[in-house]
Parts: sequence; structure tokens; C-alpha cells
Amino acid sequence: MGEFADDVRDRLRDALAERRPSLDWTTEYTIRRTPVDVVGASDRRFVAVELEWRRADPVNNTAKLFYYADEGEMDRYDEVVVCQLFSGYYDLASGGTSSKREVAEFVGETAAASVERVSFHPLRLPIDPPKRGGERPDDWRARTDETAEAVASLL
Repeated sequence: MGEFADDVRDRLRDALAERRPSLDWTTEYTIRRTPVDVVGASDRRFVAVELEWRRADPVNNTAKLFYYADEGEMDRYDEVVVCQLFSGYYDLASGGTSSKREVAEFVGETAAASVERVSFHPLRLPIDPPKRGGERPDDWRARTDETAEAVASLL
């Protein structure tokens, strides 16, 4: 993803750990061969947070999570929460969101409705990822913390 995206991911993990300390938070948690950006887990709950920074196919990893849950990979948990965070890259200049995000949300919502004990929450990460060599927005930390608060409020 790049250094800036890694910094956002790490700050998100730390902010979630502060807000929901009952979960053990980590980054780059691997399920089968699929890395999940941020995961919080306890004996009963599993929270997967996928950060969609600038992916051409944002539906892929999230769809795999639902597939793995349906296959029984997460049966030891009473609740599985999947949050997909979409950066400003998926916002259209004319308003609204890109079809890539719309399709990812459709797949997530449809999958969650068909897989027991799994919920799906698409959220906006209010950061526009800079193009290669571009400057980070000055307020990226505050925006990441706002997003962590939104995720934490779902838990």
C-alpha cells in the first residue's frame, strides 16, 4: 500500500485499541493466504477492517473474508464484523461514489445477509490518498481517529 497507507493503518489499529481494549488489535493478520489490514479479536468476537486506499478491485479481499466465514474458518467466534473503509479515492468529483465502491458494498451487504453471524459495515475514510510523491494531508491523524471512532461505535 505504501508508507502513508501503512501509517494510517497503524494509527487506526492503535486508535481502535484505545477505544475497544477488550479486543486484541493487530495488523496484517492472515486468514488462509489473505492478509487483513486490521483485526481485533477476543474469544467471542472477530473484527476485520479492510482499508481500501486505491485498489482497482476493492471487493476482492472482503469477498474472500465472507467466503472463509461461510466455509467455517471463523466458526469459533459468536460474531464476525467486517468493516470496509473507502478512502477519498472512491469519491467522484461530481458527487457520489465510484462504481468500484458501489459493487464492493453490494457484494459485502449481500454476503453478510447470507452468512450467519457476520455483519458488514462500509465506511468512508475521509482521506484523499496523495499520488506518488504527493504530500500527506495535514489532518490525516485526526481523520484517521474519526474513522476509528466510527468503527468503534459499531462494536
